[in-house]
Amino acid sequence: MIKPYVTLISEMTVDGKLTLKRGLSSKIIMGLMDLESQKFLHKKRTEFDAIMVGSNTIKIDNSILTNRLVDGKSPIRVVPCSDASIPLDSNVLNRDAPTIIVVSRRADAQKVQMIREKGADVMVCGDDRVDLSLMMERLVERGIKRLMVEGGPTLIWLLIQRRMIDHIVLIQIPYIIGGDSTPSLVGGPGVDSIDQVVSTRLTDFYKVGNHLITEYDVIYNSK
Repeated sequence: MIKPYVTLISEMTVDGKLTLKRGLSSKIIMGLMDLESQKFLHKKRTEFDAIMVGSNTIKIDNSILTNRLVDGKSPIRVVPCSDASIPLDSNVLNRDAPTIIVVSRRADAQKVQMIREKGADVMVCGDDRVDLSLMMERLVERGIKRLMVEGGPTLIWLLIQRRMIDHIVLIQIPYIIGGDSTPSLVGGPGVDSIDQVVSTRLTDFYKVGNHLITEYDVIYNSK
């Protein structure tokens, strides 16, 4: 598989939640992060060639995905969006950093053109849905060797399912939210049996501000 080295970096509460309720922005709990941890996250962004989130995250959070709190270059922003339905007023379509919107061939040509007119690059990968493997290969061809993923849960599940995430950095926010349907770090249907679980190996842990940071390598079982 040809792909960049992929690192998932995400903030989450002690009980693994990303927001207060389904459909609400994750920026709500990001507001609970102290300044040191926010700077840590932005410094991490400068270490990558590109940063990726799913289109649903853009629609809910209207993420900016730039480095604004420390010195350093912002990464290229990558958003898979099969039908090109990303809102044209999305912050990622501003010109603060380069943006690649990845669509499928079924995407409406007029929507694709409007995205291009906003200044974003549009990359076509796949027929009905974005082909993640092809997308990764194309990103490498564009010189992207290190890719940071910030969410959301559905995209993270798809990447793990395809054995594409290599490393994980978690920023633990010291609060508990609860909720049966509150989104957690990884979404999707999940595994059906214990032999399908994905292993991780703890590689580091340390404190930044009032937050515990843990790092893991992802270990996929051989098939």
